[in-house]
Amino acid sequence: MAILWISQARVIDPGSKRDKVGDLFIRDGRIVAALSAAEKKAAAKISGQGLVACPGLVDIHVHFREPGQTHKETIATGSHCAAAGGFTTVVCMPNTSPPADNAGTIQFIHDAIRRDAVVKILPTGCITAGMKGQALAPIGSLKRAGVVAITDDGDCVQSNELMRRACEYAKMFDLPIMDHCQDASMTQGAVMNEGAMSTRLGLRGWPHAAEDVIVARNVILAEYTGAHLHLQHISSRYSVGILRRAKARGVKITAEATPHHLALTDDSLATYDTNYKMNPPLRTAADRRALIAGLRDGTLDCISTDHAPHTDYEKDKEFDYAPNGILGLETSLAISLEVLMRQNKFKLAHVIDLMTRRPANVLGLPAGTLAVGAAADICLFDPTEKWQYDAKAGFSKSSNSPWHGQTLTGRVKTTIVDGRVVFTDGKILPR
Repeated sequence: MAILWISQARVIDPGSKRDKVGDLFIRDGRIVAALSAAEKKAAAKISGQGLVACPGLVDIHVHFREPGQTHKETIATGSHCAAAGGFTTVVCMPNTSPPADNAGTIQFIHDAIRRDAVVKILPTGCITAGMKGQALAPIGSLKRAGVVAITDDGDCVQSNELMRRACEYAKMFDLPIMDHCQDASMTQGAVMNEGAMSTRLGLRGWPHAAEDVIVARNVILAEYTGAHLHLQHISSRYSVGILRRAKARGVKITAEATPHHLALTDDSLATYDTNYKMNPPLRTAADRRALIAGLRDGTLDCISTDHAPHTDYEKDKEFDYAPNGILGLETSLAISLEVLMRQNKFKLAHVIDLMTRRPANVLGLPAGTLAVGAAADICLFDPTEKWQYDAKAGFSKSSNSPWHGQTLTGRVKTTIVDGRVVFTDGKILPR
């Protein structure tokens, strides 16, 4: 019988509104209310002095690149990044090679997870066959294979009629649809936000309207069909306004923001550094403020990283030709604490809620809680520790991060999954 005792940590559990210094007890992979005197003597004890203990972080938008792109990341290395960042449950996107549009590929991913992962990884399936936006994937088969949502991720479904049918099938099978909101006809050749900075740099601009029109479409389809649509990495202040009005009407729609869109603007691209190139692009200070306001009032439901590994040789190209995306898992907590808690006076418990209970609730996942009887998925972190992030020495196979070499504040010390320590003292522990 495995017993663990975390002593004298600041325990924050947003679901139960617990926020006080105390102990956490774990028996056989589950949170328990107390241990007997004999069990306390036998328990492995972890001092939480000066640390915060919260539910394991939950990220519902990551790219682990397996199968087919394992030179960038694998299920194993991606799960190591997650554990180092305090995440115990992550949801991986289906834009693999081949795309995860059938039960066989989902089974391959499940096998890799069972074999290699140190955290809980849940797969999504494609909305359309091959992510080509022309015909629906076999949504019922994907559901039976164990996907938790369907999405074409970076390839937004352009056909309104096809997206309507996807909503109807998704509702039938009780699956959320996750959509990357981008009107492709408005972004051909675009590489950064359309505005003063794109004009100054001589780069093709990407208008926020390309996001806004698809956000509006998805609100209409969610309201029309009753399906649950979740909108990925919102970046535009106008989209936030559309969502705020939709939620006031009771539309079944949710949305996320990323740490990089909360922290950075298109001014960061002044040196043509491709580690600031992403989709959707970094936008203006006004957009950044609107995202923060959206998280504050609940218009945006949660924080997700959009962890997107690319190799150095892929990123080290002319700006137009480098791929979009950055790493996110190892820096997400520190960046979120800096932007939301320190700069914008969010309570620590609110930030934790946005990274635990609320993303879990978006997809109905059994995660994000320290309730008695729940799986003992726990993140222990020091909110005040300063550390230098070295992306090249991190756990990913890639190193494409705008925060490489920077000093961050807030560091994960220990990550526990099902009562087993998987990360501590900067190291992944063997399975």
